Formats: sequence, structure tokens, C-alpha cells
Amino acid sequence: MTAITMPKAVWRDSEELTMFEDSVRGFFTKEAPPEVCAKWRENGIVDRDMWTKAGQAGLLCVSMPEEFGGGGGDFRHEAVIMDVMGTMGIDGFGLPLHNAIIAPYLKHYGSQEQKQKWLPKMASGELVGAIAMTEPSAGSDLQGIKTTAVKSGNHYVINGSKTFITNGATADLIIVVAKTDPTQGAKGTSLIVVETKEVEGFRRGRNLDKVGQDAQDTSELFFDDVRVPTSNLLGPVEGMGFIQLMEQLASERLQIGIQGVASMERALTETIAYVKERKAFGKSIMDFQNTQFKLAECKTKATVARAFCDRCVELLMEGKLDPATASMAKYWVSDVENEVMDECLQLHGGWGYMNEMPIARMWRDSRVQRIYGGANEVMKVLIARTL
Repeated sequence: MTAITMPKAVWRDSEELTMFEDSVRGFFTKEAPPEVCAKWRENGIVDRDMWTKAGQAGLLCVSMPEEFGGGGGDFRHEAVIMDVMGTMGIDGFGLPLHNAIIAPYLKHYGSQEQKQKWLPKMASGELVGAIAMTEPSAGSDLQGIKTTAVKSGNHYVINGSKTFITNGATADLIIVVAKTDPTQGAKGTSLIVVETKEVEGFRRGRNLDKVGQDAQDTSELFFDDVRVPTSNLLGPVEGMGFIQLMEQLASERLQIGIQGVASMERALTETIAYVKERKAFGKSIMDFQNTQFKLAECKTKATVARAFCDRCVELLMEGKLDPATASMAKYWVSDVENEVMDECLQLHGGWGYMNEMPIARMWRDSRVQRIYGGANEVMKVLIARTL
């Protein structure tokens, strides 16, 4: 099956990134063929040794400094990995979260000692990262979290519960969003690192049964008097957590856009191949003008989305990606992604509704893009505030 051709961004037009993309594609071709991905979906989790293999291949923490075991790259390398994973259909492997969300928190806000302690282990795959934001009663409204971290001598005592946590059943290193001073609202929020193998009182709940993302271990987490050293606080003082989250959410929201573009392109590739082969009324589905028009619309949407996200990558690299623009990328691309998925599924007819077909899984997997990273309705509020 030949992938559809799309315009290449200027920032990707380099020999070094092309070679990197080839190596990433080669790794996943070898280590995550369709039958392996199918096993992950059946088990509801990616095999733990996949993290070690990715570390050995140099795909973990590629944008982290070499002095901390990273690859010495930048966000462009992370974008290439997301793109390859999306277009190849590597479902459920939480590498982008580990690489481009968790590790940057340590890079930007961790002390020298914290970075030396945790980043090399994340780069090798010894530690898998997660961030525990969402709670049963607090989703997009991060100010509403109830988990507390109370100082007791030279430790914090953490109590609370989290849900919908990506990598939750696997993670060994979890950044916990907690209230260190509940009386201060957002200003009383802090980020505290919990190494799950080093503490008592931490337990994992269900690996949640989701509409899509079957291979992704999205879990409940519980903290019952979990004691961690006060040195596990990210940042020089308490109360910086909300600011830290806001500073990093623009990157996270762009990542959702990048992943959405890759999913659209894969859906188009699958659908074009299907409609050229499938016959109805004596000719291929592709020969019908309606099919041609629908696919023309879908390719246009995917092309515009890629151009916008590529521009956002450039802005991020220049330090100019503002929250409103990142919110546009997150909400608009995920909305368009769902439109494209729906059209592509429709062109598969009854077979499109069968879970054995890739388009059915992509259709289900894409739905959550409009929810996580901040619901799309919240993105519109953030954009509207700049008008």
C-alpha cells in the first residue's frame, strides 16, 4: 500500500532528519509489525520490553541533552517520531508522552540532581514516565484538583486519586499534580515526582475500558499516605505547578495536532486503496464522482492541517508558539480529524464498521483527541480571551 504524498515542511527538509525518520521507521517495522500491535490491543497494554528496545535504539528522550543520556535533538525529532507512529499505525505506545511531555518537565524545572537521577533512566527505558493530572471530579479544570501533598519533616505525604492516566499501568516515574496549599487555589498547586517502586501506599486501579486506544494502558492511580522526599518537588519553591503546567500545555496541544494529521493521512491511504479495489454496480468505488469529491475534500483538510501544524512546529522552535495558537491546532485539527475519519469509514461501507478493519480502529481512536489535552470547548474559550 502506497502512502499518499503530502507537502514537506521546510524544517523537515534536512538530511539528518530524513535519516532519523528512516531509522524510526525501520525500528517500528521490525519491532511493531501488525501482528505485534494486534497483541498489544488484545492485552490492553504494550509489552514492557518495548520500552527497553526503544531506549536501546535511541528513540527515548531524543530531545533531551546528551549529558543526561538523551539524544541531543529537539522537538522536530519528537514530531518525526509522532508522525511515523501515526502513519504506520503504532497504536497505544505512549512514547510521545514519555519523550515530549514528561521529560521536558524534568528538563525545564528539575534541579541538576533530579535531571541526573531520572533522565538517563528514562532515556534507557528503565523508567517509564506519566503525569497524573486528571481526577474523577477534575478534568480540563486543573484548578479543581483535590489531591494533596502535605509537608511532614523532609517528606511530602500525598493523598488522592487520579484517573485517565496514560501509561498508568506501566509508569515507574509519575509527576503528580497536587495541592501543597489548598487555601491558595491555583497558586497552591505543585508538581511532585513519585517513583512508584520506591514508595508505599501507591496502587494502581483498573486499566480502563475505553471506546478506543485499545493498546494504551490508561489507568486509575491511588495515593494513600504516599511519602516522598521534599527534594522530589519540581521547581525551587512550592506553588509553581499551575504555571509550569500552563507553560508546557502549548507543546502538548500541538502534539495532539501532529498526531491528528498523521492519523488523517493514514486513513486516506487505507481508504484510497480500499475504494480502488472494492467494486459496486460494475465498477470500482473510486470511479464514482461522490467518492472522488469526498476524498478530495479529505485530502485538502489533511493538507491544510499539516501546513498549519508544521508552521506551529516552527513557532515552537523559535519560542513563539503562544497558547491561543496551540489551542487552535489542538481543537481545529482534532475536529477535522474526526470529520475525515467519519468520511473514510463511510466509504468503506459495512466493512468500515468492523473492528478488524484499520479504519474502524482509527475512527474510534480519534474520538478522544477532542477531549484530552483540554476539551475543545475549553480551547475555544482560551482563543476567545485573546480577541
